[in-house]
Amino acid sequence: MANRISPQQGLEALREGGALFVDVRDPDSHDQARIPGAVPLTQATLDDFLARTDPHQPLVVYCYHGHSSQSASDFLSDKGFTQVVSLEGGFEHWRQAYPDQVSTD
Repeated sequence: MANRISPQQGLEALREGGALFVDVRDPDSHDQARIPGAVPLTQATLDDFLARTDPHQPLVVYCYHGHSSQSASDFLSDKGFTQVVSLEGGFEHWRQAYPDQVSTD
Protein backbone atom coordinates (compact mmCIF):
# COMPACT_ATOMS: atom_id res chain seq x y z
CA MET A 1 0.00 0.00 0.00
CA ALA A 2 1.39 3.36 -1.03
CA ASN A 3 2.27 5.91 1.62
CA ARG A 4 0.09 8.88 2.38
CA ILE A 5 1.27 12.40 3.02
CA SER A 6 -0.50 15.24 4.76
CA PRO A 7 -1.47 18.38 2.89
CA GLN A 8 1.32 20.17 4.80
CA GLN A 9 3.86 17.64 3.48
CA GLY A 10 2.32 18.07 0.03
CA LEU A 11 2.77 21.83 0.23
CA GLU A 12 6.41 21.32 1.19
CA ALA A 13 6.87 18.98 -1.80
CA LEU A 14 5.24 21.56 -4.08
CA ARG A 15 7.47 24.37 -2.81
CA GLU A 16 10.63 22.25 -3.03
CA GLY A 17 9.85 21.22 -6.59
CA GLY A 18 10.88 17.90 -8.06
CA ALA A 19 7.66 16.05 -7.26
CA LEU A 20 5.07 15.62 -10.00
CA PHE A 21 1.51 16.14 -8.77
CA VAL A 22 -0.88 13.75 -10.48
CA ASP A 23 -4.62 14.55 -10.55
CA VAL A 24 -6.82 11.46 -10.91
CA ARG A 25 -10.11 13.39 -10.75
CA ASP A 26 -12.28 13.74 -13.84
CA PRO A 27 -10.95 16.04 -16.60
CA ASP A 28 -13.62 18.72 -16.03
CA SER A 29 -12.70 19.02 -12.35
CA HIS A 30 -9.01 19.26 -13.28
CA ASP A 31 -9.78 21.98 -15.83
CA GLN A 32 -11.75 23.99 -13.26
CA ALA A 33 -9.21 23.90 -10.41
CA ARG A 34 -6.03 21.98 -9.56
CA ILE A 35 -2.82 22.03 -7.60
CA PRO A 36 -0.35 24.18 -9.58
CA GLY A 37 1.59 22.14 -12.14
CA ALA A 38 -0.51 19.01 -11.65
CA VAL A 39 -1.00 16.70 -14.60
CA PRO A 40 -4.30 14.93 -15.20
CA LEU A 41 -4.25 11.14 -15.28
CA THR A 42 -7.22 9.30 -16.77
CA GLN A 43 -7.77 5.99 -18.54
CA ALA A 44 -7.34 7.90 -21.80
CA THR A 45 -3.92 9.31 -20.82
CA LEU A 46 -2.63 6.34 -18.81
CA ASP A 47 -0.55 4.62 -21.50
CA ASP A 48 1.16 7.87 -22.47
CA PHE A 49 1.81 8.72 -18.81
CA LEU A 50 3.35 5.31 -18.16
CA ALA A 51 5.53 5.58 -21.27
CA ARG A 52 6.73 9.15 -20.70
CA THR A 53 7.13 9.47 -16.93
CA ASP A 54 10.40 8.54 -15.23
CA PRO A 55 9.60 5.68 -12.82
CA HIS A 56 11.93 7.29 -10.26
CA GLN A 57 10.15 10.67 -10.44
CA PRO A 58 8.50 11.41 -7.07
CA LEU A 59 4.72 11.41 -7.57
CA VAL A 60 2.06 12.97 -5.34
CA VAL A 61 -1.30 11.54 -6.42
CA TYR A 62 -4.56 13.21 -5.46
CA CYS A 63 -8.28 12.84 -6.08
CA TYR A 64 -11.33 14.51 -4.53
CA HIS A 65 -11.10 13.27 -0.93
CA GLY A 66 -8.04 11.01 -0.77
CA HIS A 67 -9.63 7.62 -1.41
CA SER A 68 -9.25 6.98 -5.15
CA SER A 69 -5.73 8.40 -5.06
CA GLN A 70 -4.71 5.59 -2.72
CA SER A 71 -5.77 2.99 -5.29
CA ALA A 72 -4.12 4.95 -8.08
CA SER A 73 -0.92 5.23 -6.04
CA ASP A 74 -0.92 1.47 -5.44
CA PHE A 75 -1.46 0.90 -9.17
CA LEU A 76 1.44 3.17 -10.12
CA SER A 77 3.68 1.47 -7.56
CA ASP A 78 2.73 -1.88 -9.09
CA LYS A 79 3.73 -0.46 -12.50
CA GLY A 80 7.25 0.22 -11.22
CA PHE A 81 7.07 3.78 -9.91
CA THR A 82 9.34 3.89 -6.87
CA GLN A 83 8.33 7.13 -5.11
CA VAL A 84 4.55 7.38 -5.03
CA VAL A 85 2.45 8.93 -2.28
CA SER A 86 -1.24 9.70 -1.93
CA LEU A 87 -2.37 13.12 -0.67
CA GLU A 88 -4.53 12.73 2.45
CA GLY A 89 -7.87 14.50 2.22
CA GLY A 90 -7.51 15.00 -1.52
CA PHE A 91 -8.04 18.20 -3.43
CA GLU A 92 -11.01 19.32 -1.33
CA HIS A 93 -8.89 19.41 1.82
CA TRP A 94 -6.04 21.07 -0.10
CA ARG A 95 -8.39 23.75 -1.48
CA GLN A 96 -9.60 24.62 2.04
CA ALA A 97 -6.14 24.56 3.62
CA TYR A 98 -4.25 26.35 0.83
CA PRO A 99 -6.63 28.43 -1.30
CA ASP A 100 -3.64 30.44 -2.57
CA GLN A 101 -2.15 27.19 -3.98
CA VAL A 102 -4.98 26.41 -6.41
CA SER A 103 -4.74 27.05 -10.14
CA THR A 104 -7.93 27.92 -11.97
CA ASP A 105 -6.61 29.24 -15.29
